Amino acid sequence: MTSNEGVGTGGGVPGRLIEADVVVVGAGLAGLVAAAQAYAAGRRVAVLEQEPEASVGGQAHWSFGGLFLVNSPEQRRLGVRDSEELALADWHASAGFDRPEDALAKKWAAAYVNFAAGEKRAWLAALGVRLFPLVQWAERGGYGPDGHGNTVPRFHVAWGTGPALVAPFLAKLREGEAAGRVSFHFRHRATELVKTAGRVSGVRGELLEDSSAGRGEESSRRPAGAFEAAAAAVVVTSGGIGGNHDSVRRQWPGGVAPERMLSGVPASVDGDFLPAVGRAGGSLINGDRMWHYPEGIHNHAPVWPRHGIRILPGPSAMWLDATGRPLPAPLYPGFDSLGALRHILATGHAHSWFVLNRAIALKEFALSGSEQNPDLTGKDVRLLAARLMPGSDTPLQRFLDHGVDFLQAADPASLAEQMNGLSGEGLIDAESLENLIRARDRQFSSGLGKDPQLAAIRAARRFATDKIMRVAPPHRLLDPRHGPLLAVRLSVLTRKSLGGLHTDLQSRVLDAAGQPVPGLYAAGEAAGFGGGGIHGYRALEGTFLGGCLFSGRSAGRAAASAA
Repeated sequence: MTSNEGVGTGGGVPGRLIEADVVVVGAGLAGLVAAAQAYAAGRRVAVLEQEPEASVGGQAHWSFGGLFLVNSPEQRRLGVRDSEELALADWHASAGFDRPEDALAKKWAAAYVNFAAGEKRAWLAALGVRLFPLVQWAERGGYGPDGHGNTVPRFHVAWGTGPALVAPFLAKLREGEAAGRVSFHFRHRATELVKTAGRVSGVRGELLEDSSAGRGEESSRRPAGAFEAAAAAVVVTSGGIGGNHDSVRRQWPGGVAPERMLSGVPASVDGDFLPAVGRAGGSLINGDRMWHYPEGIHNHAPVWPRHGIRILPGPSAMWLDATGRPLPAPLYPGFDSLGALRHILATGHAHSWFVLNRAIALKEFALSGSEQNPDLTGKDVRLLAARLMPGSDTPLQRFLDHGVDFLQAADPASLAEQMNGLSGEGLIDAESLENLIRARDRQFSSGLGKDPQLAAIRAARRFATDKIMRVAPPHRLLDPRHGPLLAVRLSVLTRKSLGGLHTDLQSRVLDAAGQPVPGLYAAGEAAGFGGGGIHGYRALEGTFLGGCLFSGRSAGRAAASAA
């Protein structure tokens, strides 16, 4: 690695030059994986990142650490029978590929499912990543055998959550940094690609002023100089647009985005570099495909602007729209995120409600994110056991105590009054809410019942993980032993771009004619996790981190070969 004096320190000297074999734009998980692969192949690597060093690892650090695996030992120990064929069928049924430009996405999907059924687990194990033994069942679907959803549980949580996935790649790069073959350049904001004789040969951008912003906090965009990075290959891993609500609204399918949204990612997830790649010839596709959640709640201790947390629900809560009407089957909690989102927004309102009781909340509500799961993140078995103990000071309990979206009441009428007070719209009729709850309770009391949600709850409890930690035994909501009643206001939570830079299976960025742009590669969310949209319209969950791993590995190896 050679450069002029002071490169990477952010000290405001204009015109700095960084030289490397491979330049990686973005220090999130995909960028770290790509950089680590290129370094392992013997290349000199420079990593550019607009945020301070405190935010290295990007969104992956904040994640729950969910990984999509197929026919794993963890599944088999729980009696789950899975296969690559079944997983790929589920993927296609969920993705709904229907565009000519989806051809490469289909190939990426097949390659990724093969990876998830084969090498992925052993590769991660060799890096020191371990898995929590109880596999979770996300996106259950419910539309029949050919419809959206996971036929079987496939959501494996990394022991240590997101930080445990970042750690081995960051450690490899720190090794390279100590050897003088890897350099990190924080507060370097890439703004354009450099081309020489038709080939991408580097990156230009702004040196931003120093910032003391902590991990995830919004940082200054004030320039303090300029830089240029020269390389034989450039890998773009700059992420998506979830923190930039203006961009989300511009790309919203149908053009009518919710008036109010929460952010499930930091403000730095702004997508600002993607148009620069387009100006250099890279093709951006499927921008209207996005993955946002309808179960967002306001973080009572926010880190970034409009900071929201997603509830990962079990199936027992009643899910009501803003007017108090139940969402139709199979839009139960945890079954179809996109379907629920579309239905809720079609009512003309941007919020919905979970109505349940305290017993269900304590058993079934998990909160997404490494910081909301200190037991799993800290690999603390004692703290994990305490999660299920009454009165424990858990992150969920803090939301119950301090979360603005959480309401508690002794009876339906009082709950309806609070719901109307919080929304300020008076849309919940107290008598209708009580009738709905009592009708549900009669179904449980019957011992059998005709309610399809009750059937789904009973079916879920046949799976060991759900019975142990995710699904409460069926009971009446108004049973005082399980009270008080709760209502949780849910908001739309921005999260992932499913479209992005069009890439082939070597992670080469393609132009509008489908030809590779020489010297240019992309991975992670910036590339739609592979092919400009490996997920199509819907994700099976556990596939975003895995998509960063898989596409980052591909991009790093390909860029190293070309450098």
